Amino acid sequence: MPSLRQSLLLCVWVALTLTALVGYAYEHTRIPTDLNAFATQQDNVYYWADGTEMARVGPVDRQAMPLDRIAPGVRWAVLAAENASFYSDHGVSPTGLGRALYAMGTGGDVQGGSTITQQYVKNVYLNQRQTLTRKVTEMFIAIKLDNKLSKDQILDGYLNTSWFGRGAYGVQRAAKAYYGKDASQLNASEGAFLATLLKGAGLYDPSVSAANHKRAVERWKWVLDRMVKTGKLSAAQRATYTAFPEPKAPPKPAGLSGQTGYLVDTARAYVSAHSGISDERFDLGGYQIYTTFERPKVQALAAAVKQRTAGLRPATRPADRDVRVGAASVATNGRIVALYGGPDYVKQGFDDADIAIVPAGTAYVPFVYAAALRDGVQLSRGASRTPVTPGTRYDGGDKVPLRTPEGPYWNRDGKIVKSVNAGGRSWGPISLHEAVAHAVNGPVAQLGLDVGLNRVRQASIDAGLLPDGTFGEQNPAFSFGVGTTPSPIRLASAYTTFAASGTHTAPYSVLRVTHGGASVDLQPPAVTHPFTPVVAHAVDSALHAAATEGPARPGTPDAAGYPGTTPDDTAASYLGYAHSLVTDVSLFRIDPKTQQLLPLTHTTGTQPAAAQTGSTFPLAIWTAYTKALTPHPAATPHPR
Repeated sequence: MPSLRQSLLLCVWVALTLTALVGYAYEHTRIPTDLNAFATQQDNVYYWADGTEMARVGPVDRQAMPLDRIAPGVRWAVLAAENASFYSDHGVSPTGLGRALYAMGTGGDVQGGSTITQQYVKNVYLNQRQTLTRKVTEMFIAIKLDNKLSKDQILDGYLNTSWFGRGAYGVQRAAKAYYGKDASQLNASEGAFLATLLKGAGLYDPSVSAANHKRAVERWKWVLDRMVKTGKLSAAQRATYTAFPEPKAPPKPAGLSGQTGYLVDTARAYVSAHSGISDERFDLGGYQIYTTFERPKVQALAAAVKQRTAGLRPATRPADRDVRVGAASVATNGRIVALYGGPDYVKQGFDDADIAIVPAGTAYVPFVYAAALRDGVQLSRGASRTPVTPGTRYDGGDKVPLRTPEGPYWNRDGKIVKSVNAGGRSWGPISLHEAVAHAVNGPVAQLGLDVGLNRVRQASIDAGLLPDGTFGEQNPAFSFGVGTTPSPIRLASAYTTFAASGTHTAPYSVLRVTHGGASVDLQPPAVTHPFTPVVAHAVDSALHAAATEGPARPGTPDAAGYPGTTPDDTAASYLGYAHSLVTDVSLFRIDPKTQQLLPLTHTTGTQPAAAQTGSTFPLAIWTAYTKALTPHPAATPHPR
């Protein structure tokens, strides 16, 4: 065992060594000279699939504002929220640094512990990566900068370079973006909200979501209370700020009208989820985003929707009001080639091609069939699973009692649930292929129970629906998509699995991204094989038969598809494919006040006794669009 003297000497040597290393690192750390190099702002440019320019978004919104022109309430709100000891510290916070080092040592993120000086250094000199090297360099530069510049100069730089979301860098542009006024005109309440955004605009911009709004209000209250605690706001003044200063809605950038804005938003979201580019860096601009969208198909889809919706009469028919259409075309290789998100992005920012509140309805039936062909059925509890084929026969009668492996299926009223076929028709014994093709409800409902609704759900997820999406209650109606609400993009993507012999490629909207001519890493779309070719071809065969023999017939060559209807008639769709391109057209109505789905009864002038809207309106759009994409044979010259 070492003696006490030896242990003390060892500690001294370790302390001296660490001191020397820190001193050496500090001495050789230089303040970079390109302080404002990062502020060279550029547009982000989006391109069509053919390489032609689609849209420019930007430049980054920044305008410097001298510190003495920034309202005191804004300055003190930022200091209260981010660094109350700013004017007395030496550029770093020992306690904050200790917390960061502890988090790093225990396996957590290297985060926190940053003074305003450190944040300023990170913003203009370094990067956002949470590493020990960056943290140490940040600390040394912060100390040197604190010795070189006055506190007001540092605060001025920080307020003019920080990111506030909505593409705004600097408090002046943030004031314009959120309140439409100059930074000198903001009060302490508005300043407290802007200070809130410094914690992460993506989480605190209230226009993004209800959860964001709740977080923003809570943080805003906390900032105001902190200002009272730091002595920069009196309790009497604080008492006057009871209502949250709601910022204005974010403006729609010019040049994004029509469908373009929906396409840009979709591509931007894909880049955010599949690259290492942070929102802050992306908003600095200079990126070229090459999308999968094909202009002729986007235009053809929009034209088909416009042509069909021209028949709506909202002024004279209440049932024609608040009608919405969402549509998406996805190729079998996963490329999203066209979207219809709404009539105009500038007028309606909600993307109805990516909305996830509309039930799939009967368009969910093919997943029941695929699950049965893949997993077989279990007719009694404890028995082994039995394979089924397209030729397996089921009872196609109307009002046939449904059964589970344990016995009859009882509803909550103590009655046995019975099948209900369209029009009350009884088909007699019928093959599964025919039942799917002709949309016979009874066999489909019984098949779902025989397969197991959990397995049906998993089969639809394997095909391409999101696992964290909304699925309906697991009862007989589950097999008909009641309560299951995938977006048109996801539902079309899932159908590509049947058209691609059982292979699914995750939908993607961006081919590649470059910055300054250099490629940016982009995660490739995932490719899976959820069904064998035999299973996929059987489902594909039933979908082709449905397009020629079923209740919804597009009348286009080599088409395959299925209509989507719901028992309460709150949604209607047609989901089909031809030429390796799957397109989902969805029709629905939403109450603008309650955001609840409204029935489509009488919409477009249809009568309750007529065929459901799902077999007419979306089908008409799908057919017009598909025909517009079909190459026409060259005309035969007239003989002279």
